[in-house]
Amino acid sequence: QVQLVESGGGLVQPGGSLRLSCAASGRTFSNSVMGWFRQAPGKEREFVAALSWSGGYTWYAGSVKGRFTVSRDNAKNTVYLQMNSLKPEDTAVYYCAVRYGIVRTISSQYEYDYWGEGTQVTVSS
Repeated sequence: QVQLVESGGGLVQPGGSLRLSCAASGRTFSNSVMGWFRQAPGKEREFVAALSWSGGYTWYAGSVKGRFTVSRDNAKNTVYLQMNSLKPEDTAVYYCAVRYGIVRTISSQYEYDYWGEGTQVTVSS
């Protein structure tokens, strides 16, 4: 059984930065795709970023490209989401997810097998 635990959320002012972490237990991230999604109140869950663990390839939603960076630490079995130049519209609960095997649509939440509980990010002055 895979468990994903996110951390690093909080309250930050517009223009600020946060780094989210997602630690896995029960199974390594080898041969997987790690995704970050977010859900704002009253909105559907949306894709933010993804990383292929083995190849290190990354994908980003247009709304965060150039501001967010996804990375990994093999030794810690942890994936990160560095968020810079945060905007109020980035406010949401952020979730990490993992898919083992081939992913056909990186941005589809339905492709992912396991999910964390989420961490709240609030961008406000």
